[in-house]
Amino acid sequence: MIDEVLNQIGRRQKFLLTSHARPDGDAVGSVLACGEILRSMGKQADVVLSDGVPYIYKPLPFSETVVVSPTVSADYDAAIILECDSVHRTRIEGLERHYLINIDHHSTARPFAHVNWIDPSACATAEMIFRLAREASVKISPEVATCLYTAVLTDTGSFCFNGTTERTFALAQELVRAGAEPSRIAQNVYFANPYSKMRLLGSALSNLHRDGELAWMFISRDEMDRTDAVDEDTEGLVNYALAIEGIEVALFFREQADGRYRVSLRSKGRINVASVAERFGGGGHECASGCAMEGPLSVATERILMQFRLLDGKLLVH
Repeated sequence: MIDEVLNQIGRRQKFLLTSHARPDGDAVGSVLACGEILRSMGKQADVVLSDGVPYIYKPLPFSETVVVSPTVSADYDAAIILECDSVHRTRIEGLERHYLINIDHHSTARPFAHVNWIDPSACATAEMIFRLAREASVKISPEVATCLYTAVLTDTGSFCFNGTTERTFALAQELVRAGAEPSRIAQNVYFANPYSKMRLLGSALSNLHRDGELAWMFISRDEMDRTDAVDEDTEGLVNYALAIEGIEVALFFREQADGRYRVSLRSKGRINVASVAERFGGGGHECASGCAMEGPLSVATERILMQFRLLDGKLLVH
């Protein structure tokens, strides 16, 4: 399928690149790298994200070129949608009238586009973009390597998730050889959090609960307002619950303005949390997934806990 993606890119000149709303490290790193790779191929490439680049990823090369918009007004020869299971999840209107190329590595990915390159064996969509550059004979610059390494680092849970293999480290080595600086990238991602996020973490930890091998915590809209936090400050907070000894699955519930809850699900590897997220219209990785649920919180937590109780002894939940 990579050959067909390159074929369609070769036949076109003007591209729009995007990913899902509230983009994570793989979404941002992959879309920035892919845009620069297309430019190296002599193409015009505009990167548009409905929510823009999160704070911790703003140091990435090319981040200042990203257009933040909920609509597409210009005409493009094609739109390349990365790490996203539908046009709807981009939260950008007007994409559907373009020729669509879908590049994704999630096991829950859907073939919604005209061309769909889906490879669940890839550790991140960034790995697929690296392969795309190699097949197109495009040299990986230090800037592109930095974007791709950031994507791989974050989407593998700092090389902790299942699916991290010898191939993953070989890719990381290639990116370091191309100019990515692991220590600087790690400091930008993990040691440059805004003050508001740390205050929000305190609130989240005060709402920490445990049931057997499962832990969960939540944040209300009032707590978001009190800590002056924004939505992107919730990124990664679920991992603090997963870090507890004896916990196999962690959940993080974030109340939205409409009263619904965004739920982040994480696993240490024994439990496939994507299978549970899919039951509520979500998806993602086996070790890192997400979904949305109706409130109130007591109902949302009980519904999702019940799904884990039905895992026939795989997870010890009372």
